[in-house]
Amino acid sequence: MTDIGEWQGGVGRSWADEHARTDRSFSRMTPHLLAAIHEEQARYVVDIGCGAGELSLALARARPDAAVTGVDVSADLVAAASARAAGLDNVRFAVADASTWQPEQAPDLYVSRHGVMFFPEPPAAFAHLSAIAAPGARIVFSCFRTPRENRWASGIASLLPESGASASNPSPTSADPFAPGPFAFADPDHVRTCLRGWRDVTFTPVDFDYIAGAGPDAVAEALAFFGRIGPAARAIRVMSEAERPAFLERLANLLESHRSGDVVSFPAAVWLVRATAE
Repeated sequence: MTDIGEWQGGVGRSWADEHARTDRSFSRMTPHLLAAIHEEQARYVVDIGCGAGELSLALARARPDAAVTGVDVSADLVAAASARAAGLDNVRFAVADASTWQPEQAPDLYVSRHGVMFFPEPPAAFAHLSAIAAPGARIVFSCFRTPRENRWASGIASLLPESGASASNPSPTSADPFAPGPFAFADPDHVRTCLRGWRDVTFTPVDFDYIAGAGPDAVAEALAFFGRIGPAARAIRVMSEAERPAFLERLANLLESHRSGDVVSFPAAVWLVRATAE
């Protein structure tokens, strides 16, 4: 489980610091999401959980006549996104919780790259987003499918010491598969129940290579990335000093087994979800 307090604190700072590696990790998936978004007509676009802003910036560049707003609960991530937006007049970023935020004008398109799985009360959040949207507004977002289909997560879970973690629930802190976190929206039936205020919901599966590390020492790159981001970073924070060296050795071996030349990558899988505001 990753709650709003964590995003406003250390987790958000880590993601802001690691935004270049994070963008690289999704570099084989983001074009699919952008292609789906570009099928939609919009003048006012809101990027939910915008992170360090890659998606917002890409849309602002592609749609100079549209106004793009990225919202995120992390001040650190919003600061990183704002710094990257220099020279773009049609994009802005705000520190806000999208589940309660009131925009200056009604959005006609919501987008998100993995930013919608962290609402503590998803049905209420999506109902709010529908209520403040323009008539017939659209939403397009990506979310991970199951941990089993995302080998970076299930592989890391298999390395963890006995702590309640498993491949189906990589987070040792929660036994609830629908708790806020990367895999909260893996089940389409659950997502449909969460999308209150939205109709015509569709799911498109996309498989891609999740790039964990690249360069002359790709394994070290991946180790540094996973040490700051995701389930390995969480495990490292909570495990004892005695457990840590053996875990890091197992993690390095896992990364080496997924290295091909100067790239460490893992099979990964997402849903591209589209819906229309009621």
